[in-house]
Amino acid sequence: MSFILVFAAAERSAYAETLLAIGQVGKSRGFVPPRVLSGWEAAEWAVAEIDPELPAEIAAAVGDRPVDWALVPAEGRRKRLLVADMDSTIIGCECLDELADFAGLKAEIAAITERAMRGEIAFEGALRARVGMLKGLGLDALQRCFDERVRLNPGARTLVRTMAAHGARCVLVSGGFSFFTSRVAALAGFHADRANRLIDDGRALTGAVAEPILGREAKRSALEEEAAAIGATAADALAIGDGANDLDMIVAAGLGVAYRAKPVVAAQADARIDHTSLETALFLQGYARAEFAPD
Repeated sequence: MSFILVFAAAERSAYAETLLAIGQVGKSRGFVPPRVLSGWEAAEWAVAEIDPELPAEIAAAVGDRPVDWALVPAEGRRKRLLVADMDSTIIGCECLDELADFAGLKAEIAAITERAMRGEIAFEGALRARVGMLKGLGLDALQRCFDERVRLNPGARTLVRTMAAHGARCVLVSGGFSFFTSRVAALAGFHADRANRLIDDGRALTGAVAEPILGREAKRSALEEEAAAIGATAADALAIGDGANDLDMIVAAGLGVAYRAKPVVAAQADARIDHTSLETALFLQGYARAEFAPD
């Protein structure tokens, strides 16, 4: 199986230095000249084979520069399905934590969120506990939270719209809430969204969430169902997320990407985005910047 070594840099100087450093590795290994994906930002090399020493050599060449890199299979690079987490992946916050701020409980609830995202406690129980703490919070807080706190992460709209423009189905799958996913999906250009539903009495939250809860296993099931619906398999999907409840879908996908993720997720993903924007998920699939959809 042949592979592609892809890298993307957060800074122009880091790009130039990394291009030279990896080029030295490639020179000793017979890499063909690199394909430039973006003028000062991203490039890739075809790699005939991978031996145990190559990843360490690449890591040493990259060093501590603000660069993301990965070795991805050359076959089937462009995915037909995108399944993305929402909180702290497509958007830059955790909606439940921000809702908690309107109730004066952000510190307490955020602490539970952090433990759940690290995989230290079960997601489903943690979600029920946090939602229960919000009982009585007025429904107006949801719209205020969206308007004041929810922002797309850099590159989110470009990632979704570019994949959609090239025929991929794009689905937002979140352990968060449909109030937010429906709005974020429309903002970013997703075809569909799946999430949990908060229960209210018409005026305020009741402190309950509709069952069954969409958690770690349900995210993987969503990936498999969405793939089957378009006549594809999990191998044809790109899954991206940051927390432990994203891990099953990331591992199952043909390309699993950890975005500024918790250690348990980063350790098992095919690729990591720690320094650059979500556009790097396009570079990983071989898209050049000239092919990106307009933002």
